[in-house]
Amino acid sequence: MAALTGPLRFTGRVAIVTGAGGGLGREYALLLAERGAAVVVNDLGGTRSGEGKSSAAADAVVREIKSKGGKAVPDYNSVEEGEKIVKTAIDSFGRIDILINNAGVLRDKSFAKMAVEDWDIIHRVHLRGSFLVTKAAWPYFREQGYGRIIMTASGAGIYGNFGQANYSAAKLGVLGLSNTLAIEGKKYNIHCNTIVPIAASRLTQDILPPDIFDQLKPSLVSPVVAWLCHESCPANGGVFEAAGGWVGKYQWQRSSGKAFIPPDKLTVEAVRDNWNAITDMSNSSTPASLQEQTVALVESLSESVPKAKIPSRKPAAADDDDIFSYDQDKAILYALAVGMSTKEPAALNFLYENADDFRVLPTFGTIAAMGSLFNSSTFREQMEKLNADPTKILHGEQYLELYQPFPPSAVLTSKCRVLDILDKNSGAVAIVEEDTFNEANELIMRTQWSIFLVGAGNFGGKRTTDKGVKVLPPPNRRPDAVFEEKTSIDQAALYRLCGDKNPIHIDPSFAAIGGFPQPILHGLCTLGYATRHVLKQFTNYDVVPFKSVMARFASPIFPGQTLKTEMWKEGNRIHFQSSCVETGKLAISGAYVDLAGIPKPTSVPSTSNPASALKSKYIFKTMAEQLAEMPDLAQKIQAVYEWNILQNGKTAATWTVDLKSGNGKIVEGSIDGVKPGCTLIIEDEDMFALVTGKLDPQKAFMSGKLKIKGNIMLTQKLKPLLSARRKTPLSEGPQVESTPVMKCDSIFIKLGEKLKKNPDLASSIQTVYQWNILKNGKHISTWTLDLKNGVGSVYKGTPKNDKPDCTFILEDDLFTKI
Repeated sequence: MAALTGPLRFTGRVAIVTGAGGGLGREYALLLAERGAAVVVNDLGGTRSGEGKSSAAADAVVREIKSKGGKAVPDYNSVEEGEKIVKTAIDSFGRIDILINNAGVLRDKSFAKMAVEDWDIIHRVHLRGSFLVTKAAWPYFREQGYGRIIMTASGAGIYGNFGQANYSAAKLGVLGLSNTLAIEGKKYNIHCNTIVPIAASRLTQDILPPDIFDQLKPSLVSPVVAWLCHESCPANGGVFEAAGGWVGKYQWQRSSGKAFIPPDKLTVEAVRDNWNAITDMSNSSTPASLQEQTVALVESLSESVPKAKIPSRKPAAADDDDIFSYDQDKAILYALAVGMSTKEPAALNFLYENADDFRVLPTFGTIAAMGSLFNSSTFREQMEKLNADPTKILHGEQYLELYQPFPPSAVLTSKCRVLDILDKNSGAVAIVEEDTFNEANELIMRTQWSIFLVGAGNFGGKRTTDKGVKVLPPPNRRPDAVFEEKTSIDQAALYRLCGDKNPIHIDPSFAAIGGFPQPILHGLCTLGYATRHVLKQFTNYDVVPFKSVMARFASPIFPGQTLKTEMWKEGNRIHFQSSCVETGKLAISGAYVDLAGIPKPTSVPSTSNPASALKSKYIFKTMAEQLAEMPDLAQKIQAVYEWNILQNGKTAATWTVDLKSGNGKIVEGSIDGVKPGCTLIIEDEDMFALVTGKLDPQKAFMSGKLKIKGNIMLTQKLKPLLSARRKTPLSEGPQVESTPVMKCDSIFIKLGEKLKKNPDLASSIQTVYQWNILKNGKHISTWTLDLKNGVGSVYKGTPKNDKPDCTFILEDDLFTKI
């Protein structure tokens, strides 16, 4: 964030300060008003213990603000009437931007003498009151995408204090509420922080020593609170103490503790015998969130014994997360973990360290790069910015490119960088790229990781990016090869020894937390299997031709299930997808392996088909004809759409659908000076499948086949155009066009004759079919088979009564053969 200069102003902001009739609240209200904010001065006007009410205190502060030229209105409601307080702000100033929950009362008594009423009133004012006022303001903050909230805690809540059991519990409750609101509000630009003030006020006048009381002026706390309320303050979820000119921040500490593994070793005596280790704070950590705490716990429970460090040819390798050392044993373990078996003819080359031609599987590179990725400060910083939960991370896509085969042993160094962050509403997608170097500082591998951060979306970011390698659909034909292999029931237990020790792959209780009935197989293990299938089929396990692999993880499989890999050879690119035989669900989709002799995937292969051969060209011409018959449509829709038609991932044609200017128009290419409100990106084949009903639009979007930039809601307005059909005069009864011109015409005439003999057919089928007949790619004729209205009919032209339930588009010769 760039350094700020000059005075900080609150011009145009509206603030509510509860308990603002005196002490800290008064100082907050005066300072914010002096800096330009309009202030709602809330004070019930009761005593320190919560009895009675009066308007005098709030009125006095309002008069003082107005006398200095500021804006303020009083509010005399209890904080238990939060909606009324917020209503005062909305009625008076039309909005609310800042809420300072400051109101409070005291009922100090020892726990033995404390009555239930003493407990209840403290919680009603401090905790419940803060909840109710914030709850009333929250919808306004969310709708406007901005809000600043201050909660007021106390040292008594953090440390405890004699005679204040009620107050301590309420204040620590306020802190917990504040921390959670900071998490939930972050994506809406709502910041919530907690102030722990120590100041002279009516609540502390007989608690603090007189000489200290005089020094702790409320005006020495208010600048801290004002800064936390300013739009430029980045703090969120923080706890800050302010007193007498001193300001500091709180943070929790946690000992390194002791893990009892296996858990049955945890007994009363074991706790006693390890108490010093459990309570030793000399190597403590400071987790900043529940997620960091959970990650630390998972790491502790995943380590049964200290890991022996592999001797390194570089001194730093033992401690540097960016450095990965391996030998033949690790490479062999990986090969076994992804299903390599001694039954394979080439097995010894991967499983025997003394083999003359010892080889390392290419996907071993994911193990080499993984540690650097998840320990990267760059990646962690992005997660913190997004408030991402490390326990809710999903591996979306994986790319790996090798520039030379892995040697039998090596010391590798990886460096990662974040390519882009995408906002997918339900979560965020981080695209991270890593470069891996050998000891000679030669680049030997590049990987890209697409990581889905569940619950971290809705931060206002972009949905799509041109960065990163993309998955591609397989060819629309039968696969050239299919390979099935059953995984071992212990496959995940074996694979985790390669380094990925997430308990979800071994511990049923952790799997249950993730929503799975049993531990799941690692996605990268599944990828290792599938890539090995490709190498077996097309290179006879020769790793030298391997260039790269790209894959999307669709769903997990369970250890013991059977993996089926379907493969299509297109030149030196092998497309593949893998599914679970037992469930039929895809595990890996949009995947491909590139072998030697083709360009790197970073440059998308160009199409050999000219734009004139695109099937979508006919579709847009038909849309243009339909638009000409709907002159009022553009005035109703008022939007411009751009379609980028791809072939093999590369733009082959661009069409602009202008439903904003005049009567609208559809042209090939872009229109100078016209900016589309919505851009749709789709492969030509998928576009054809979309309009013929073979591809569901929602599924196309969710699977990535249809990408949308800009205002996604504008796509809903396209329905009238896409569903429109030309009108022709109505007629009754089964009808048949005569005088055949094309081969298909005689077939439709015969269909009409058959329909006359089956007058009950339409009532049983209830479907309207449209046939668009082509000649050399050009639309020549349209026929309708109406088995929905009356006794049915067959006629030339588009449907007269309804839009078609099903549309077929095909060549005349092909139709005749069918």
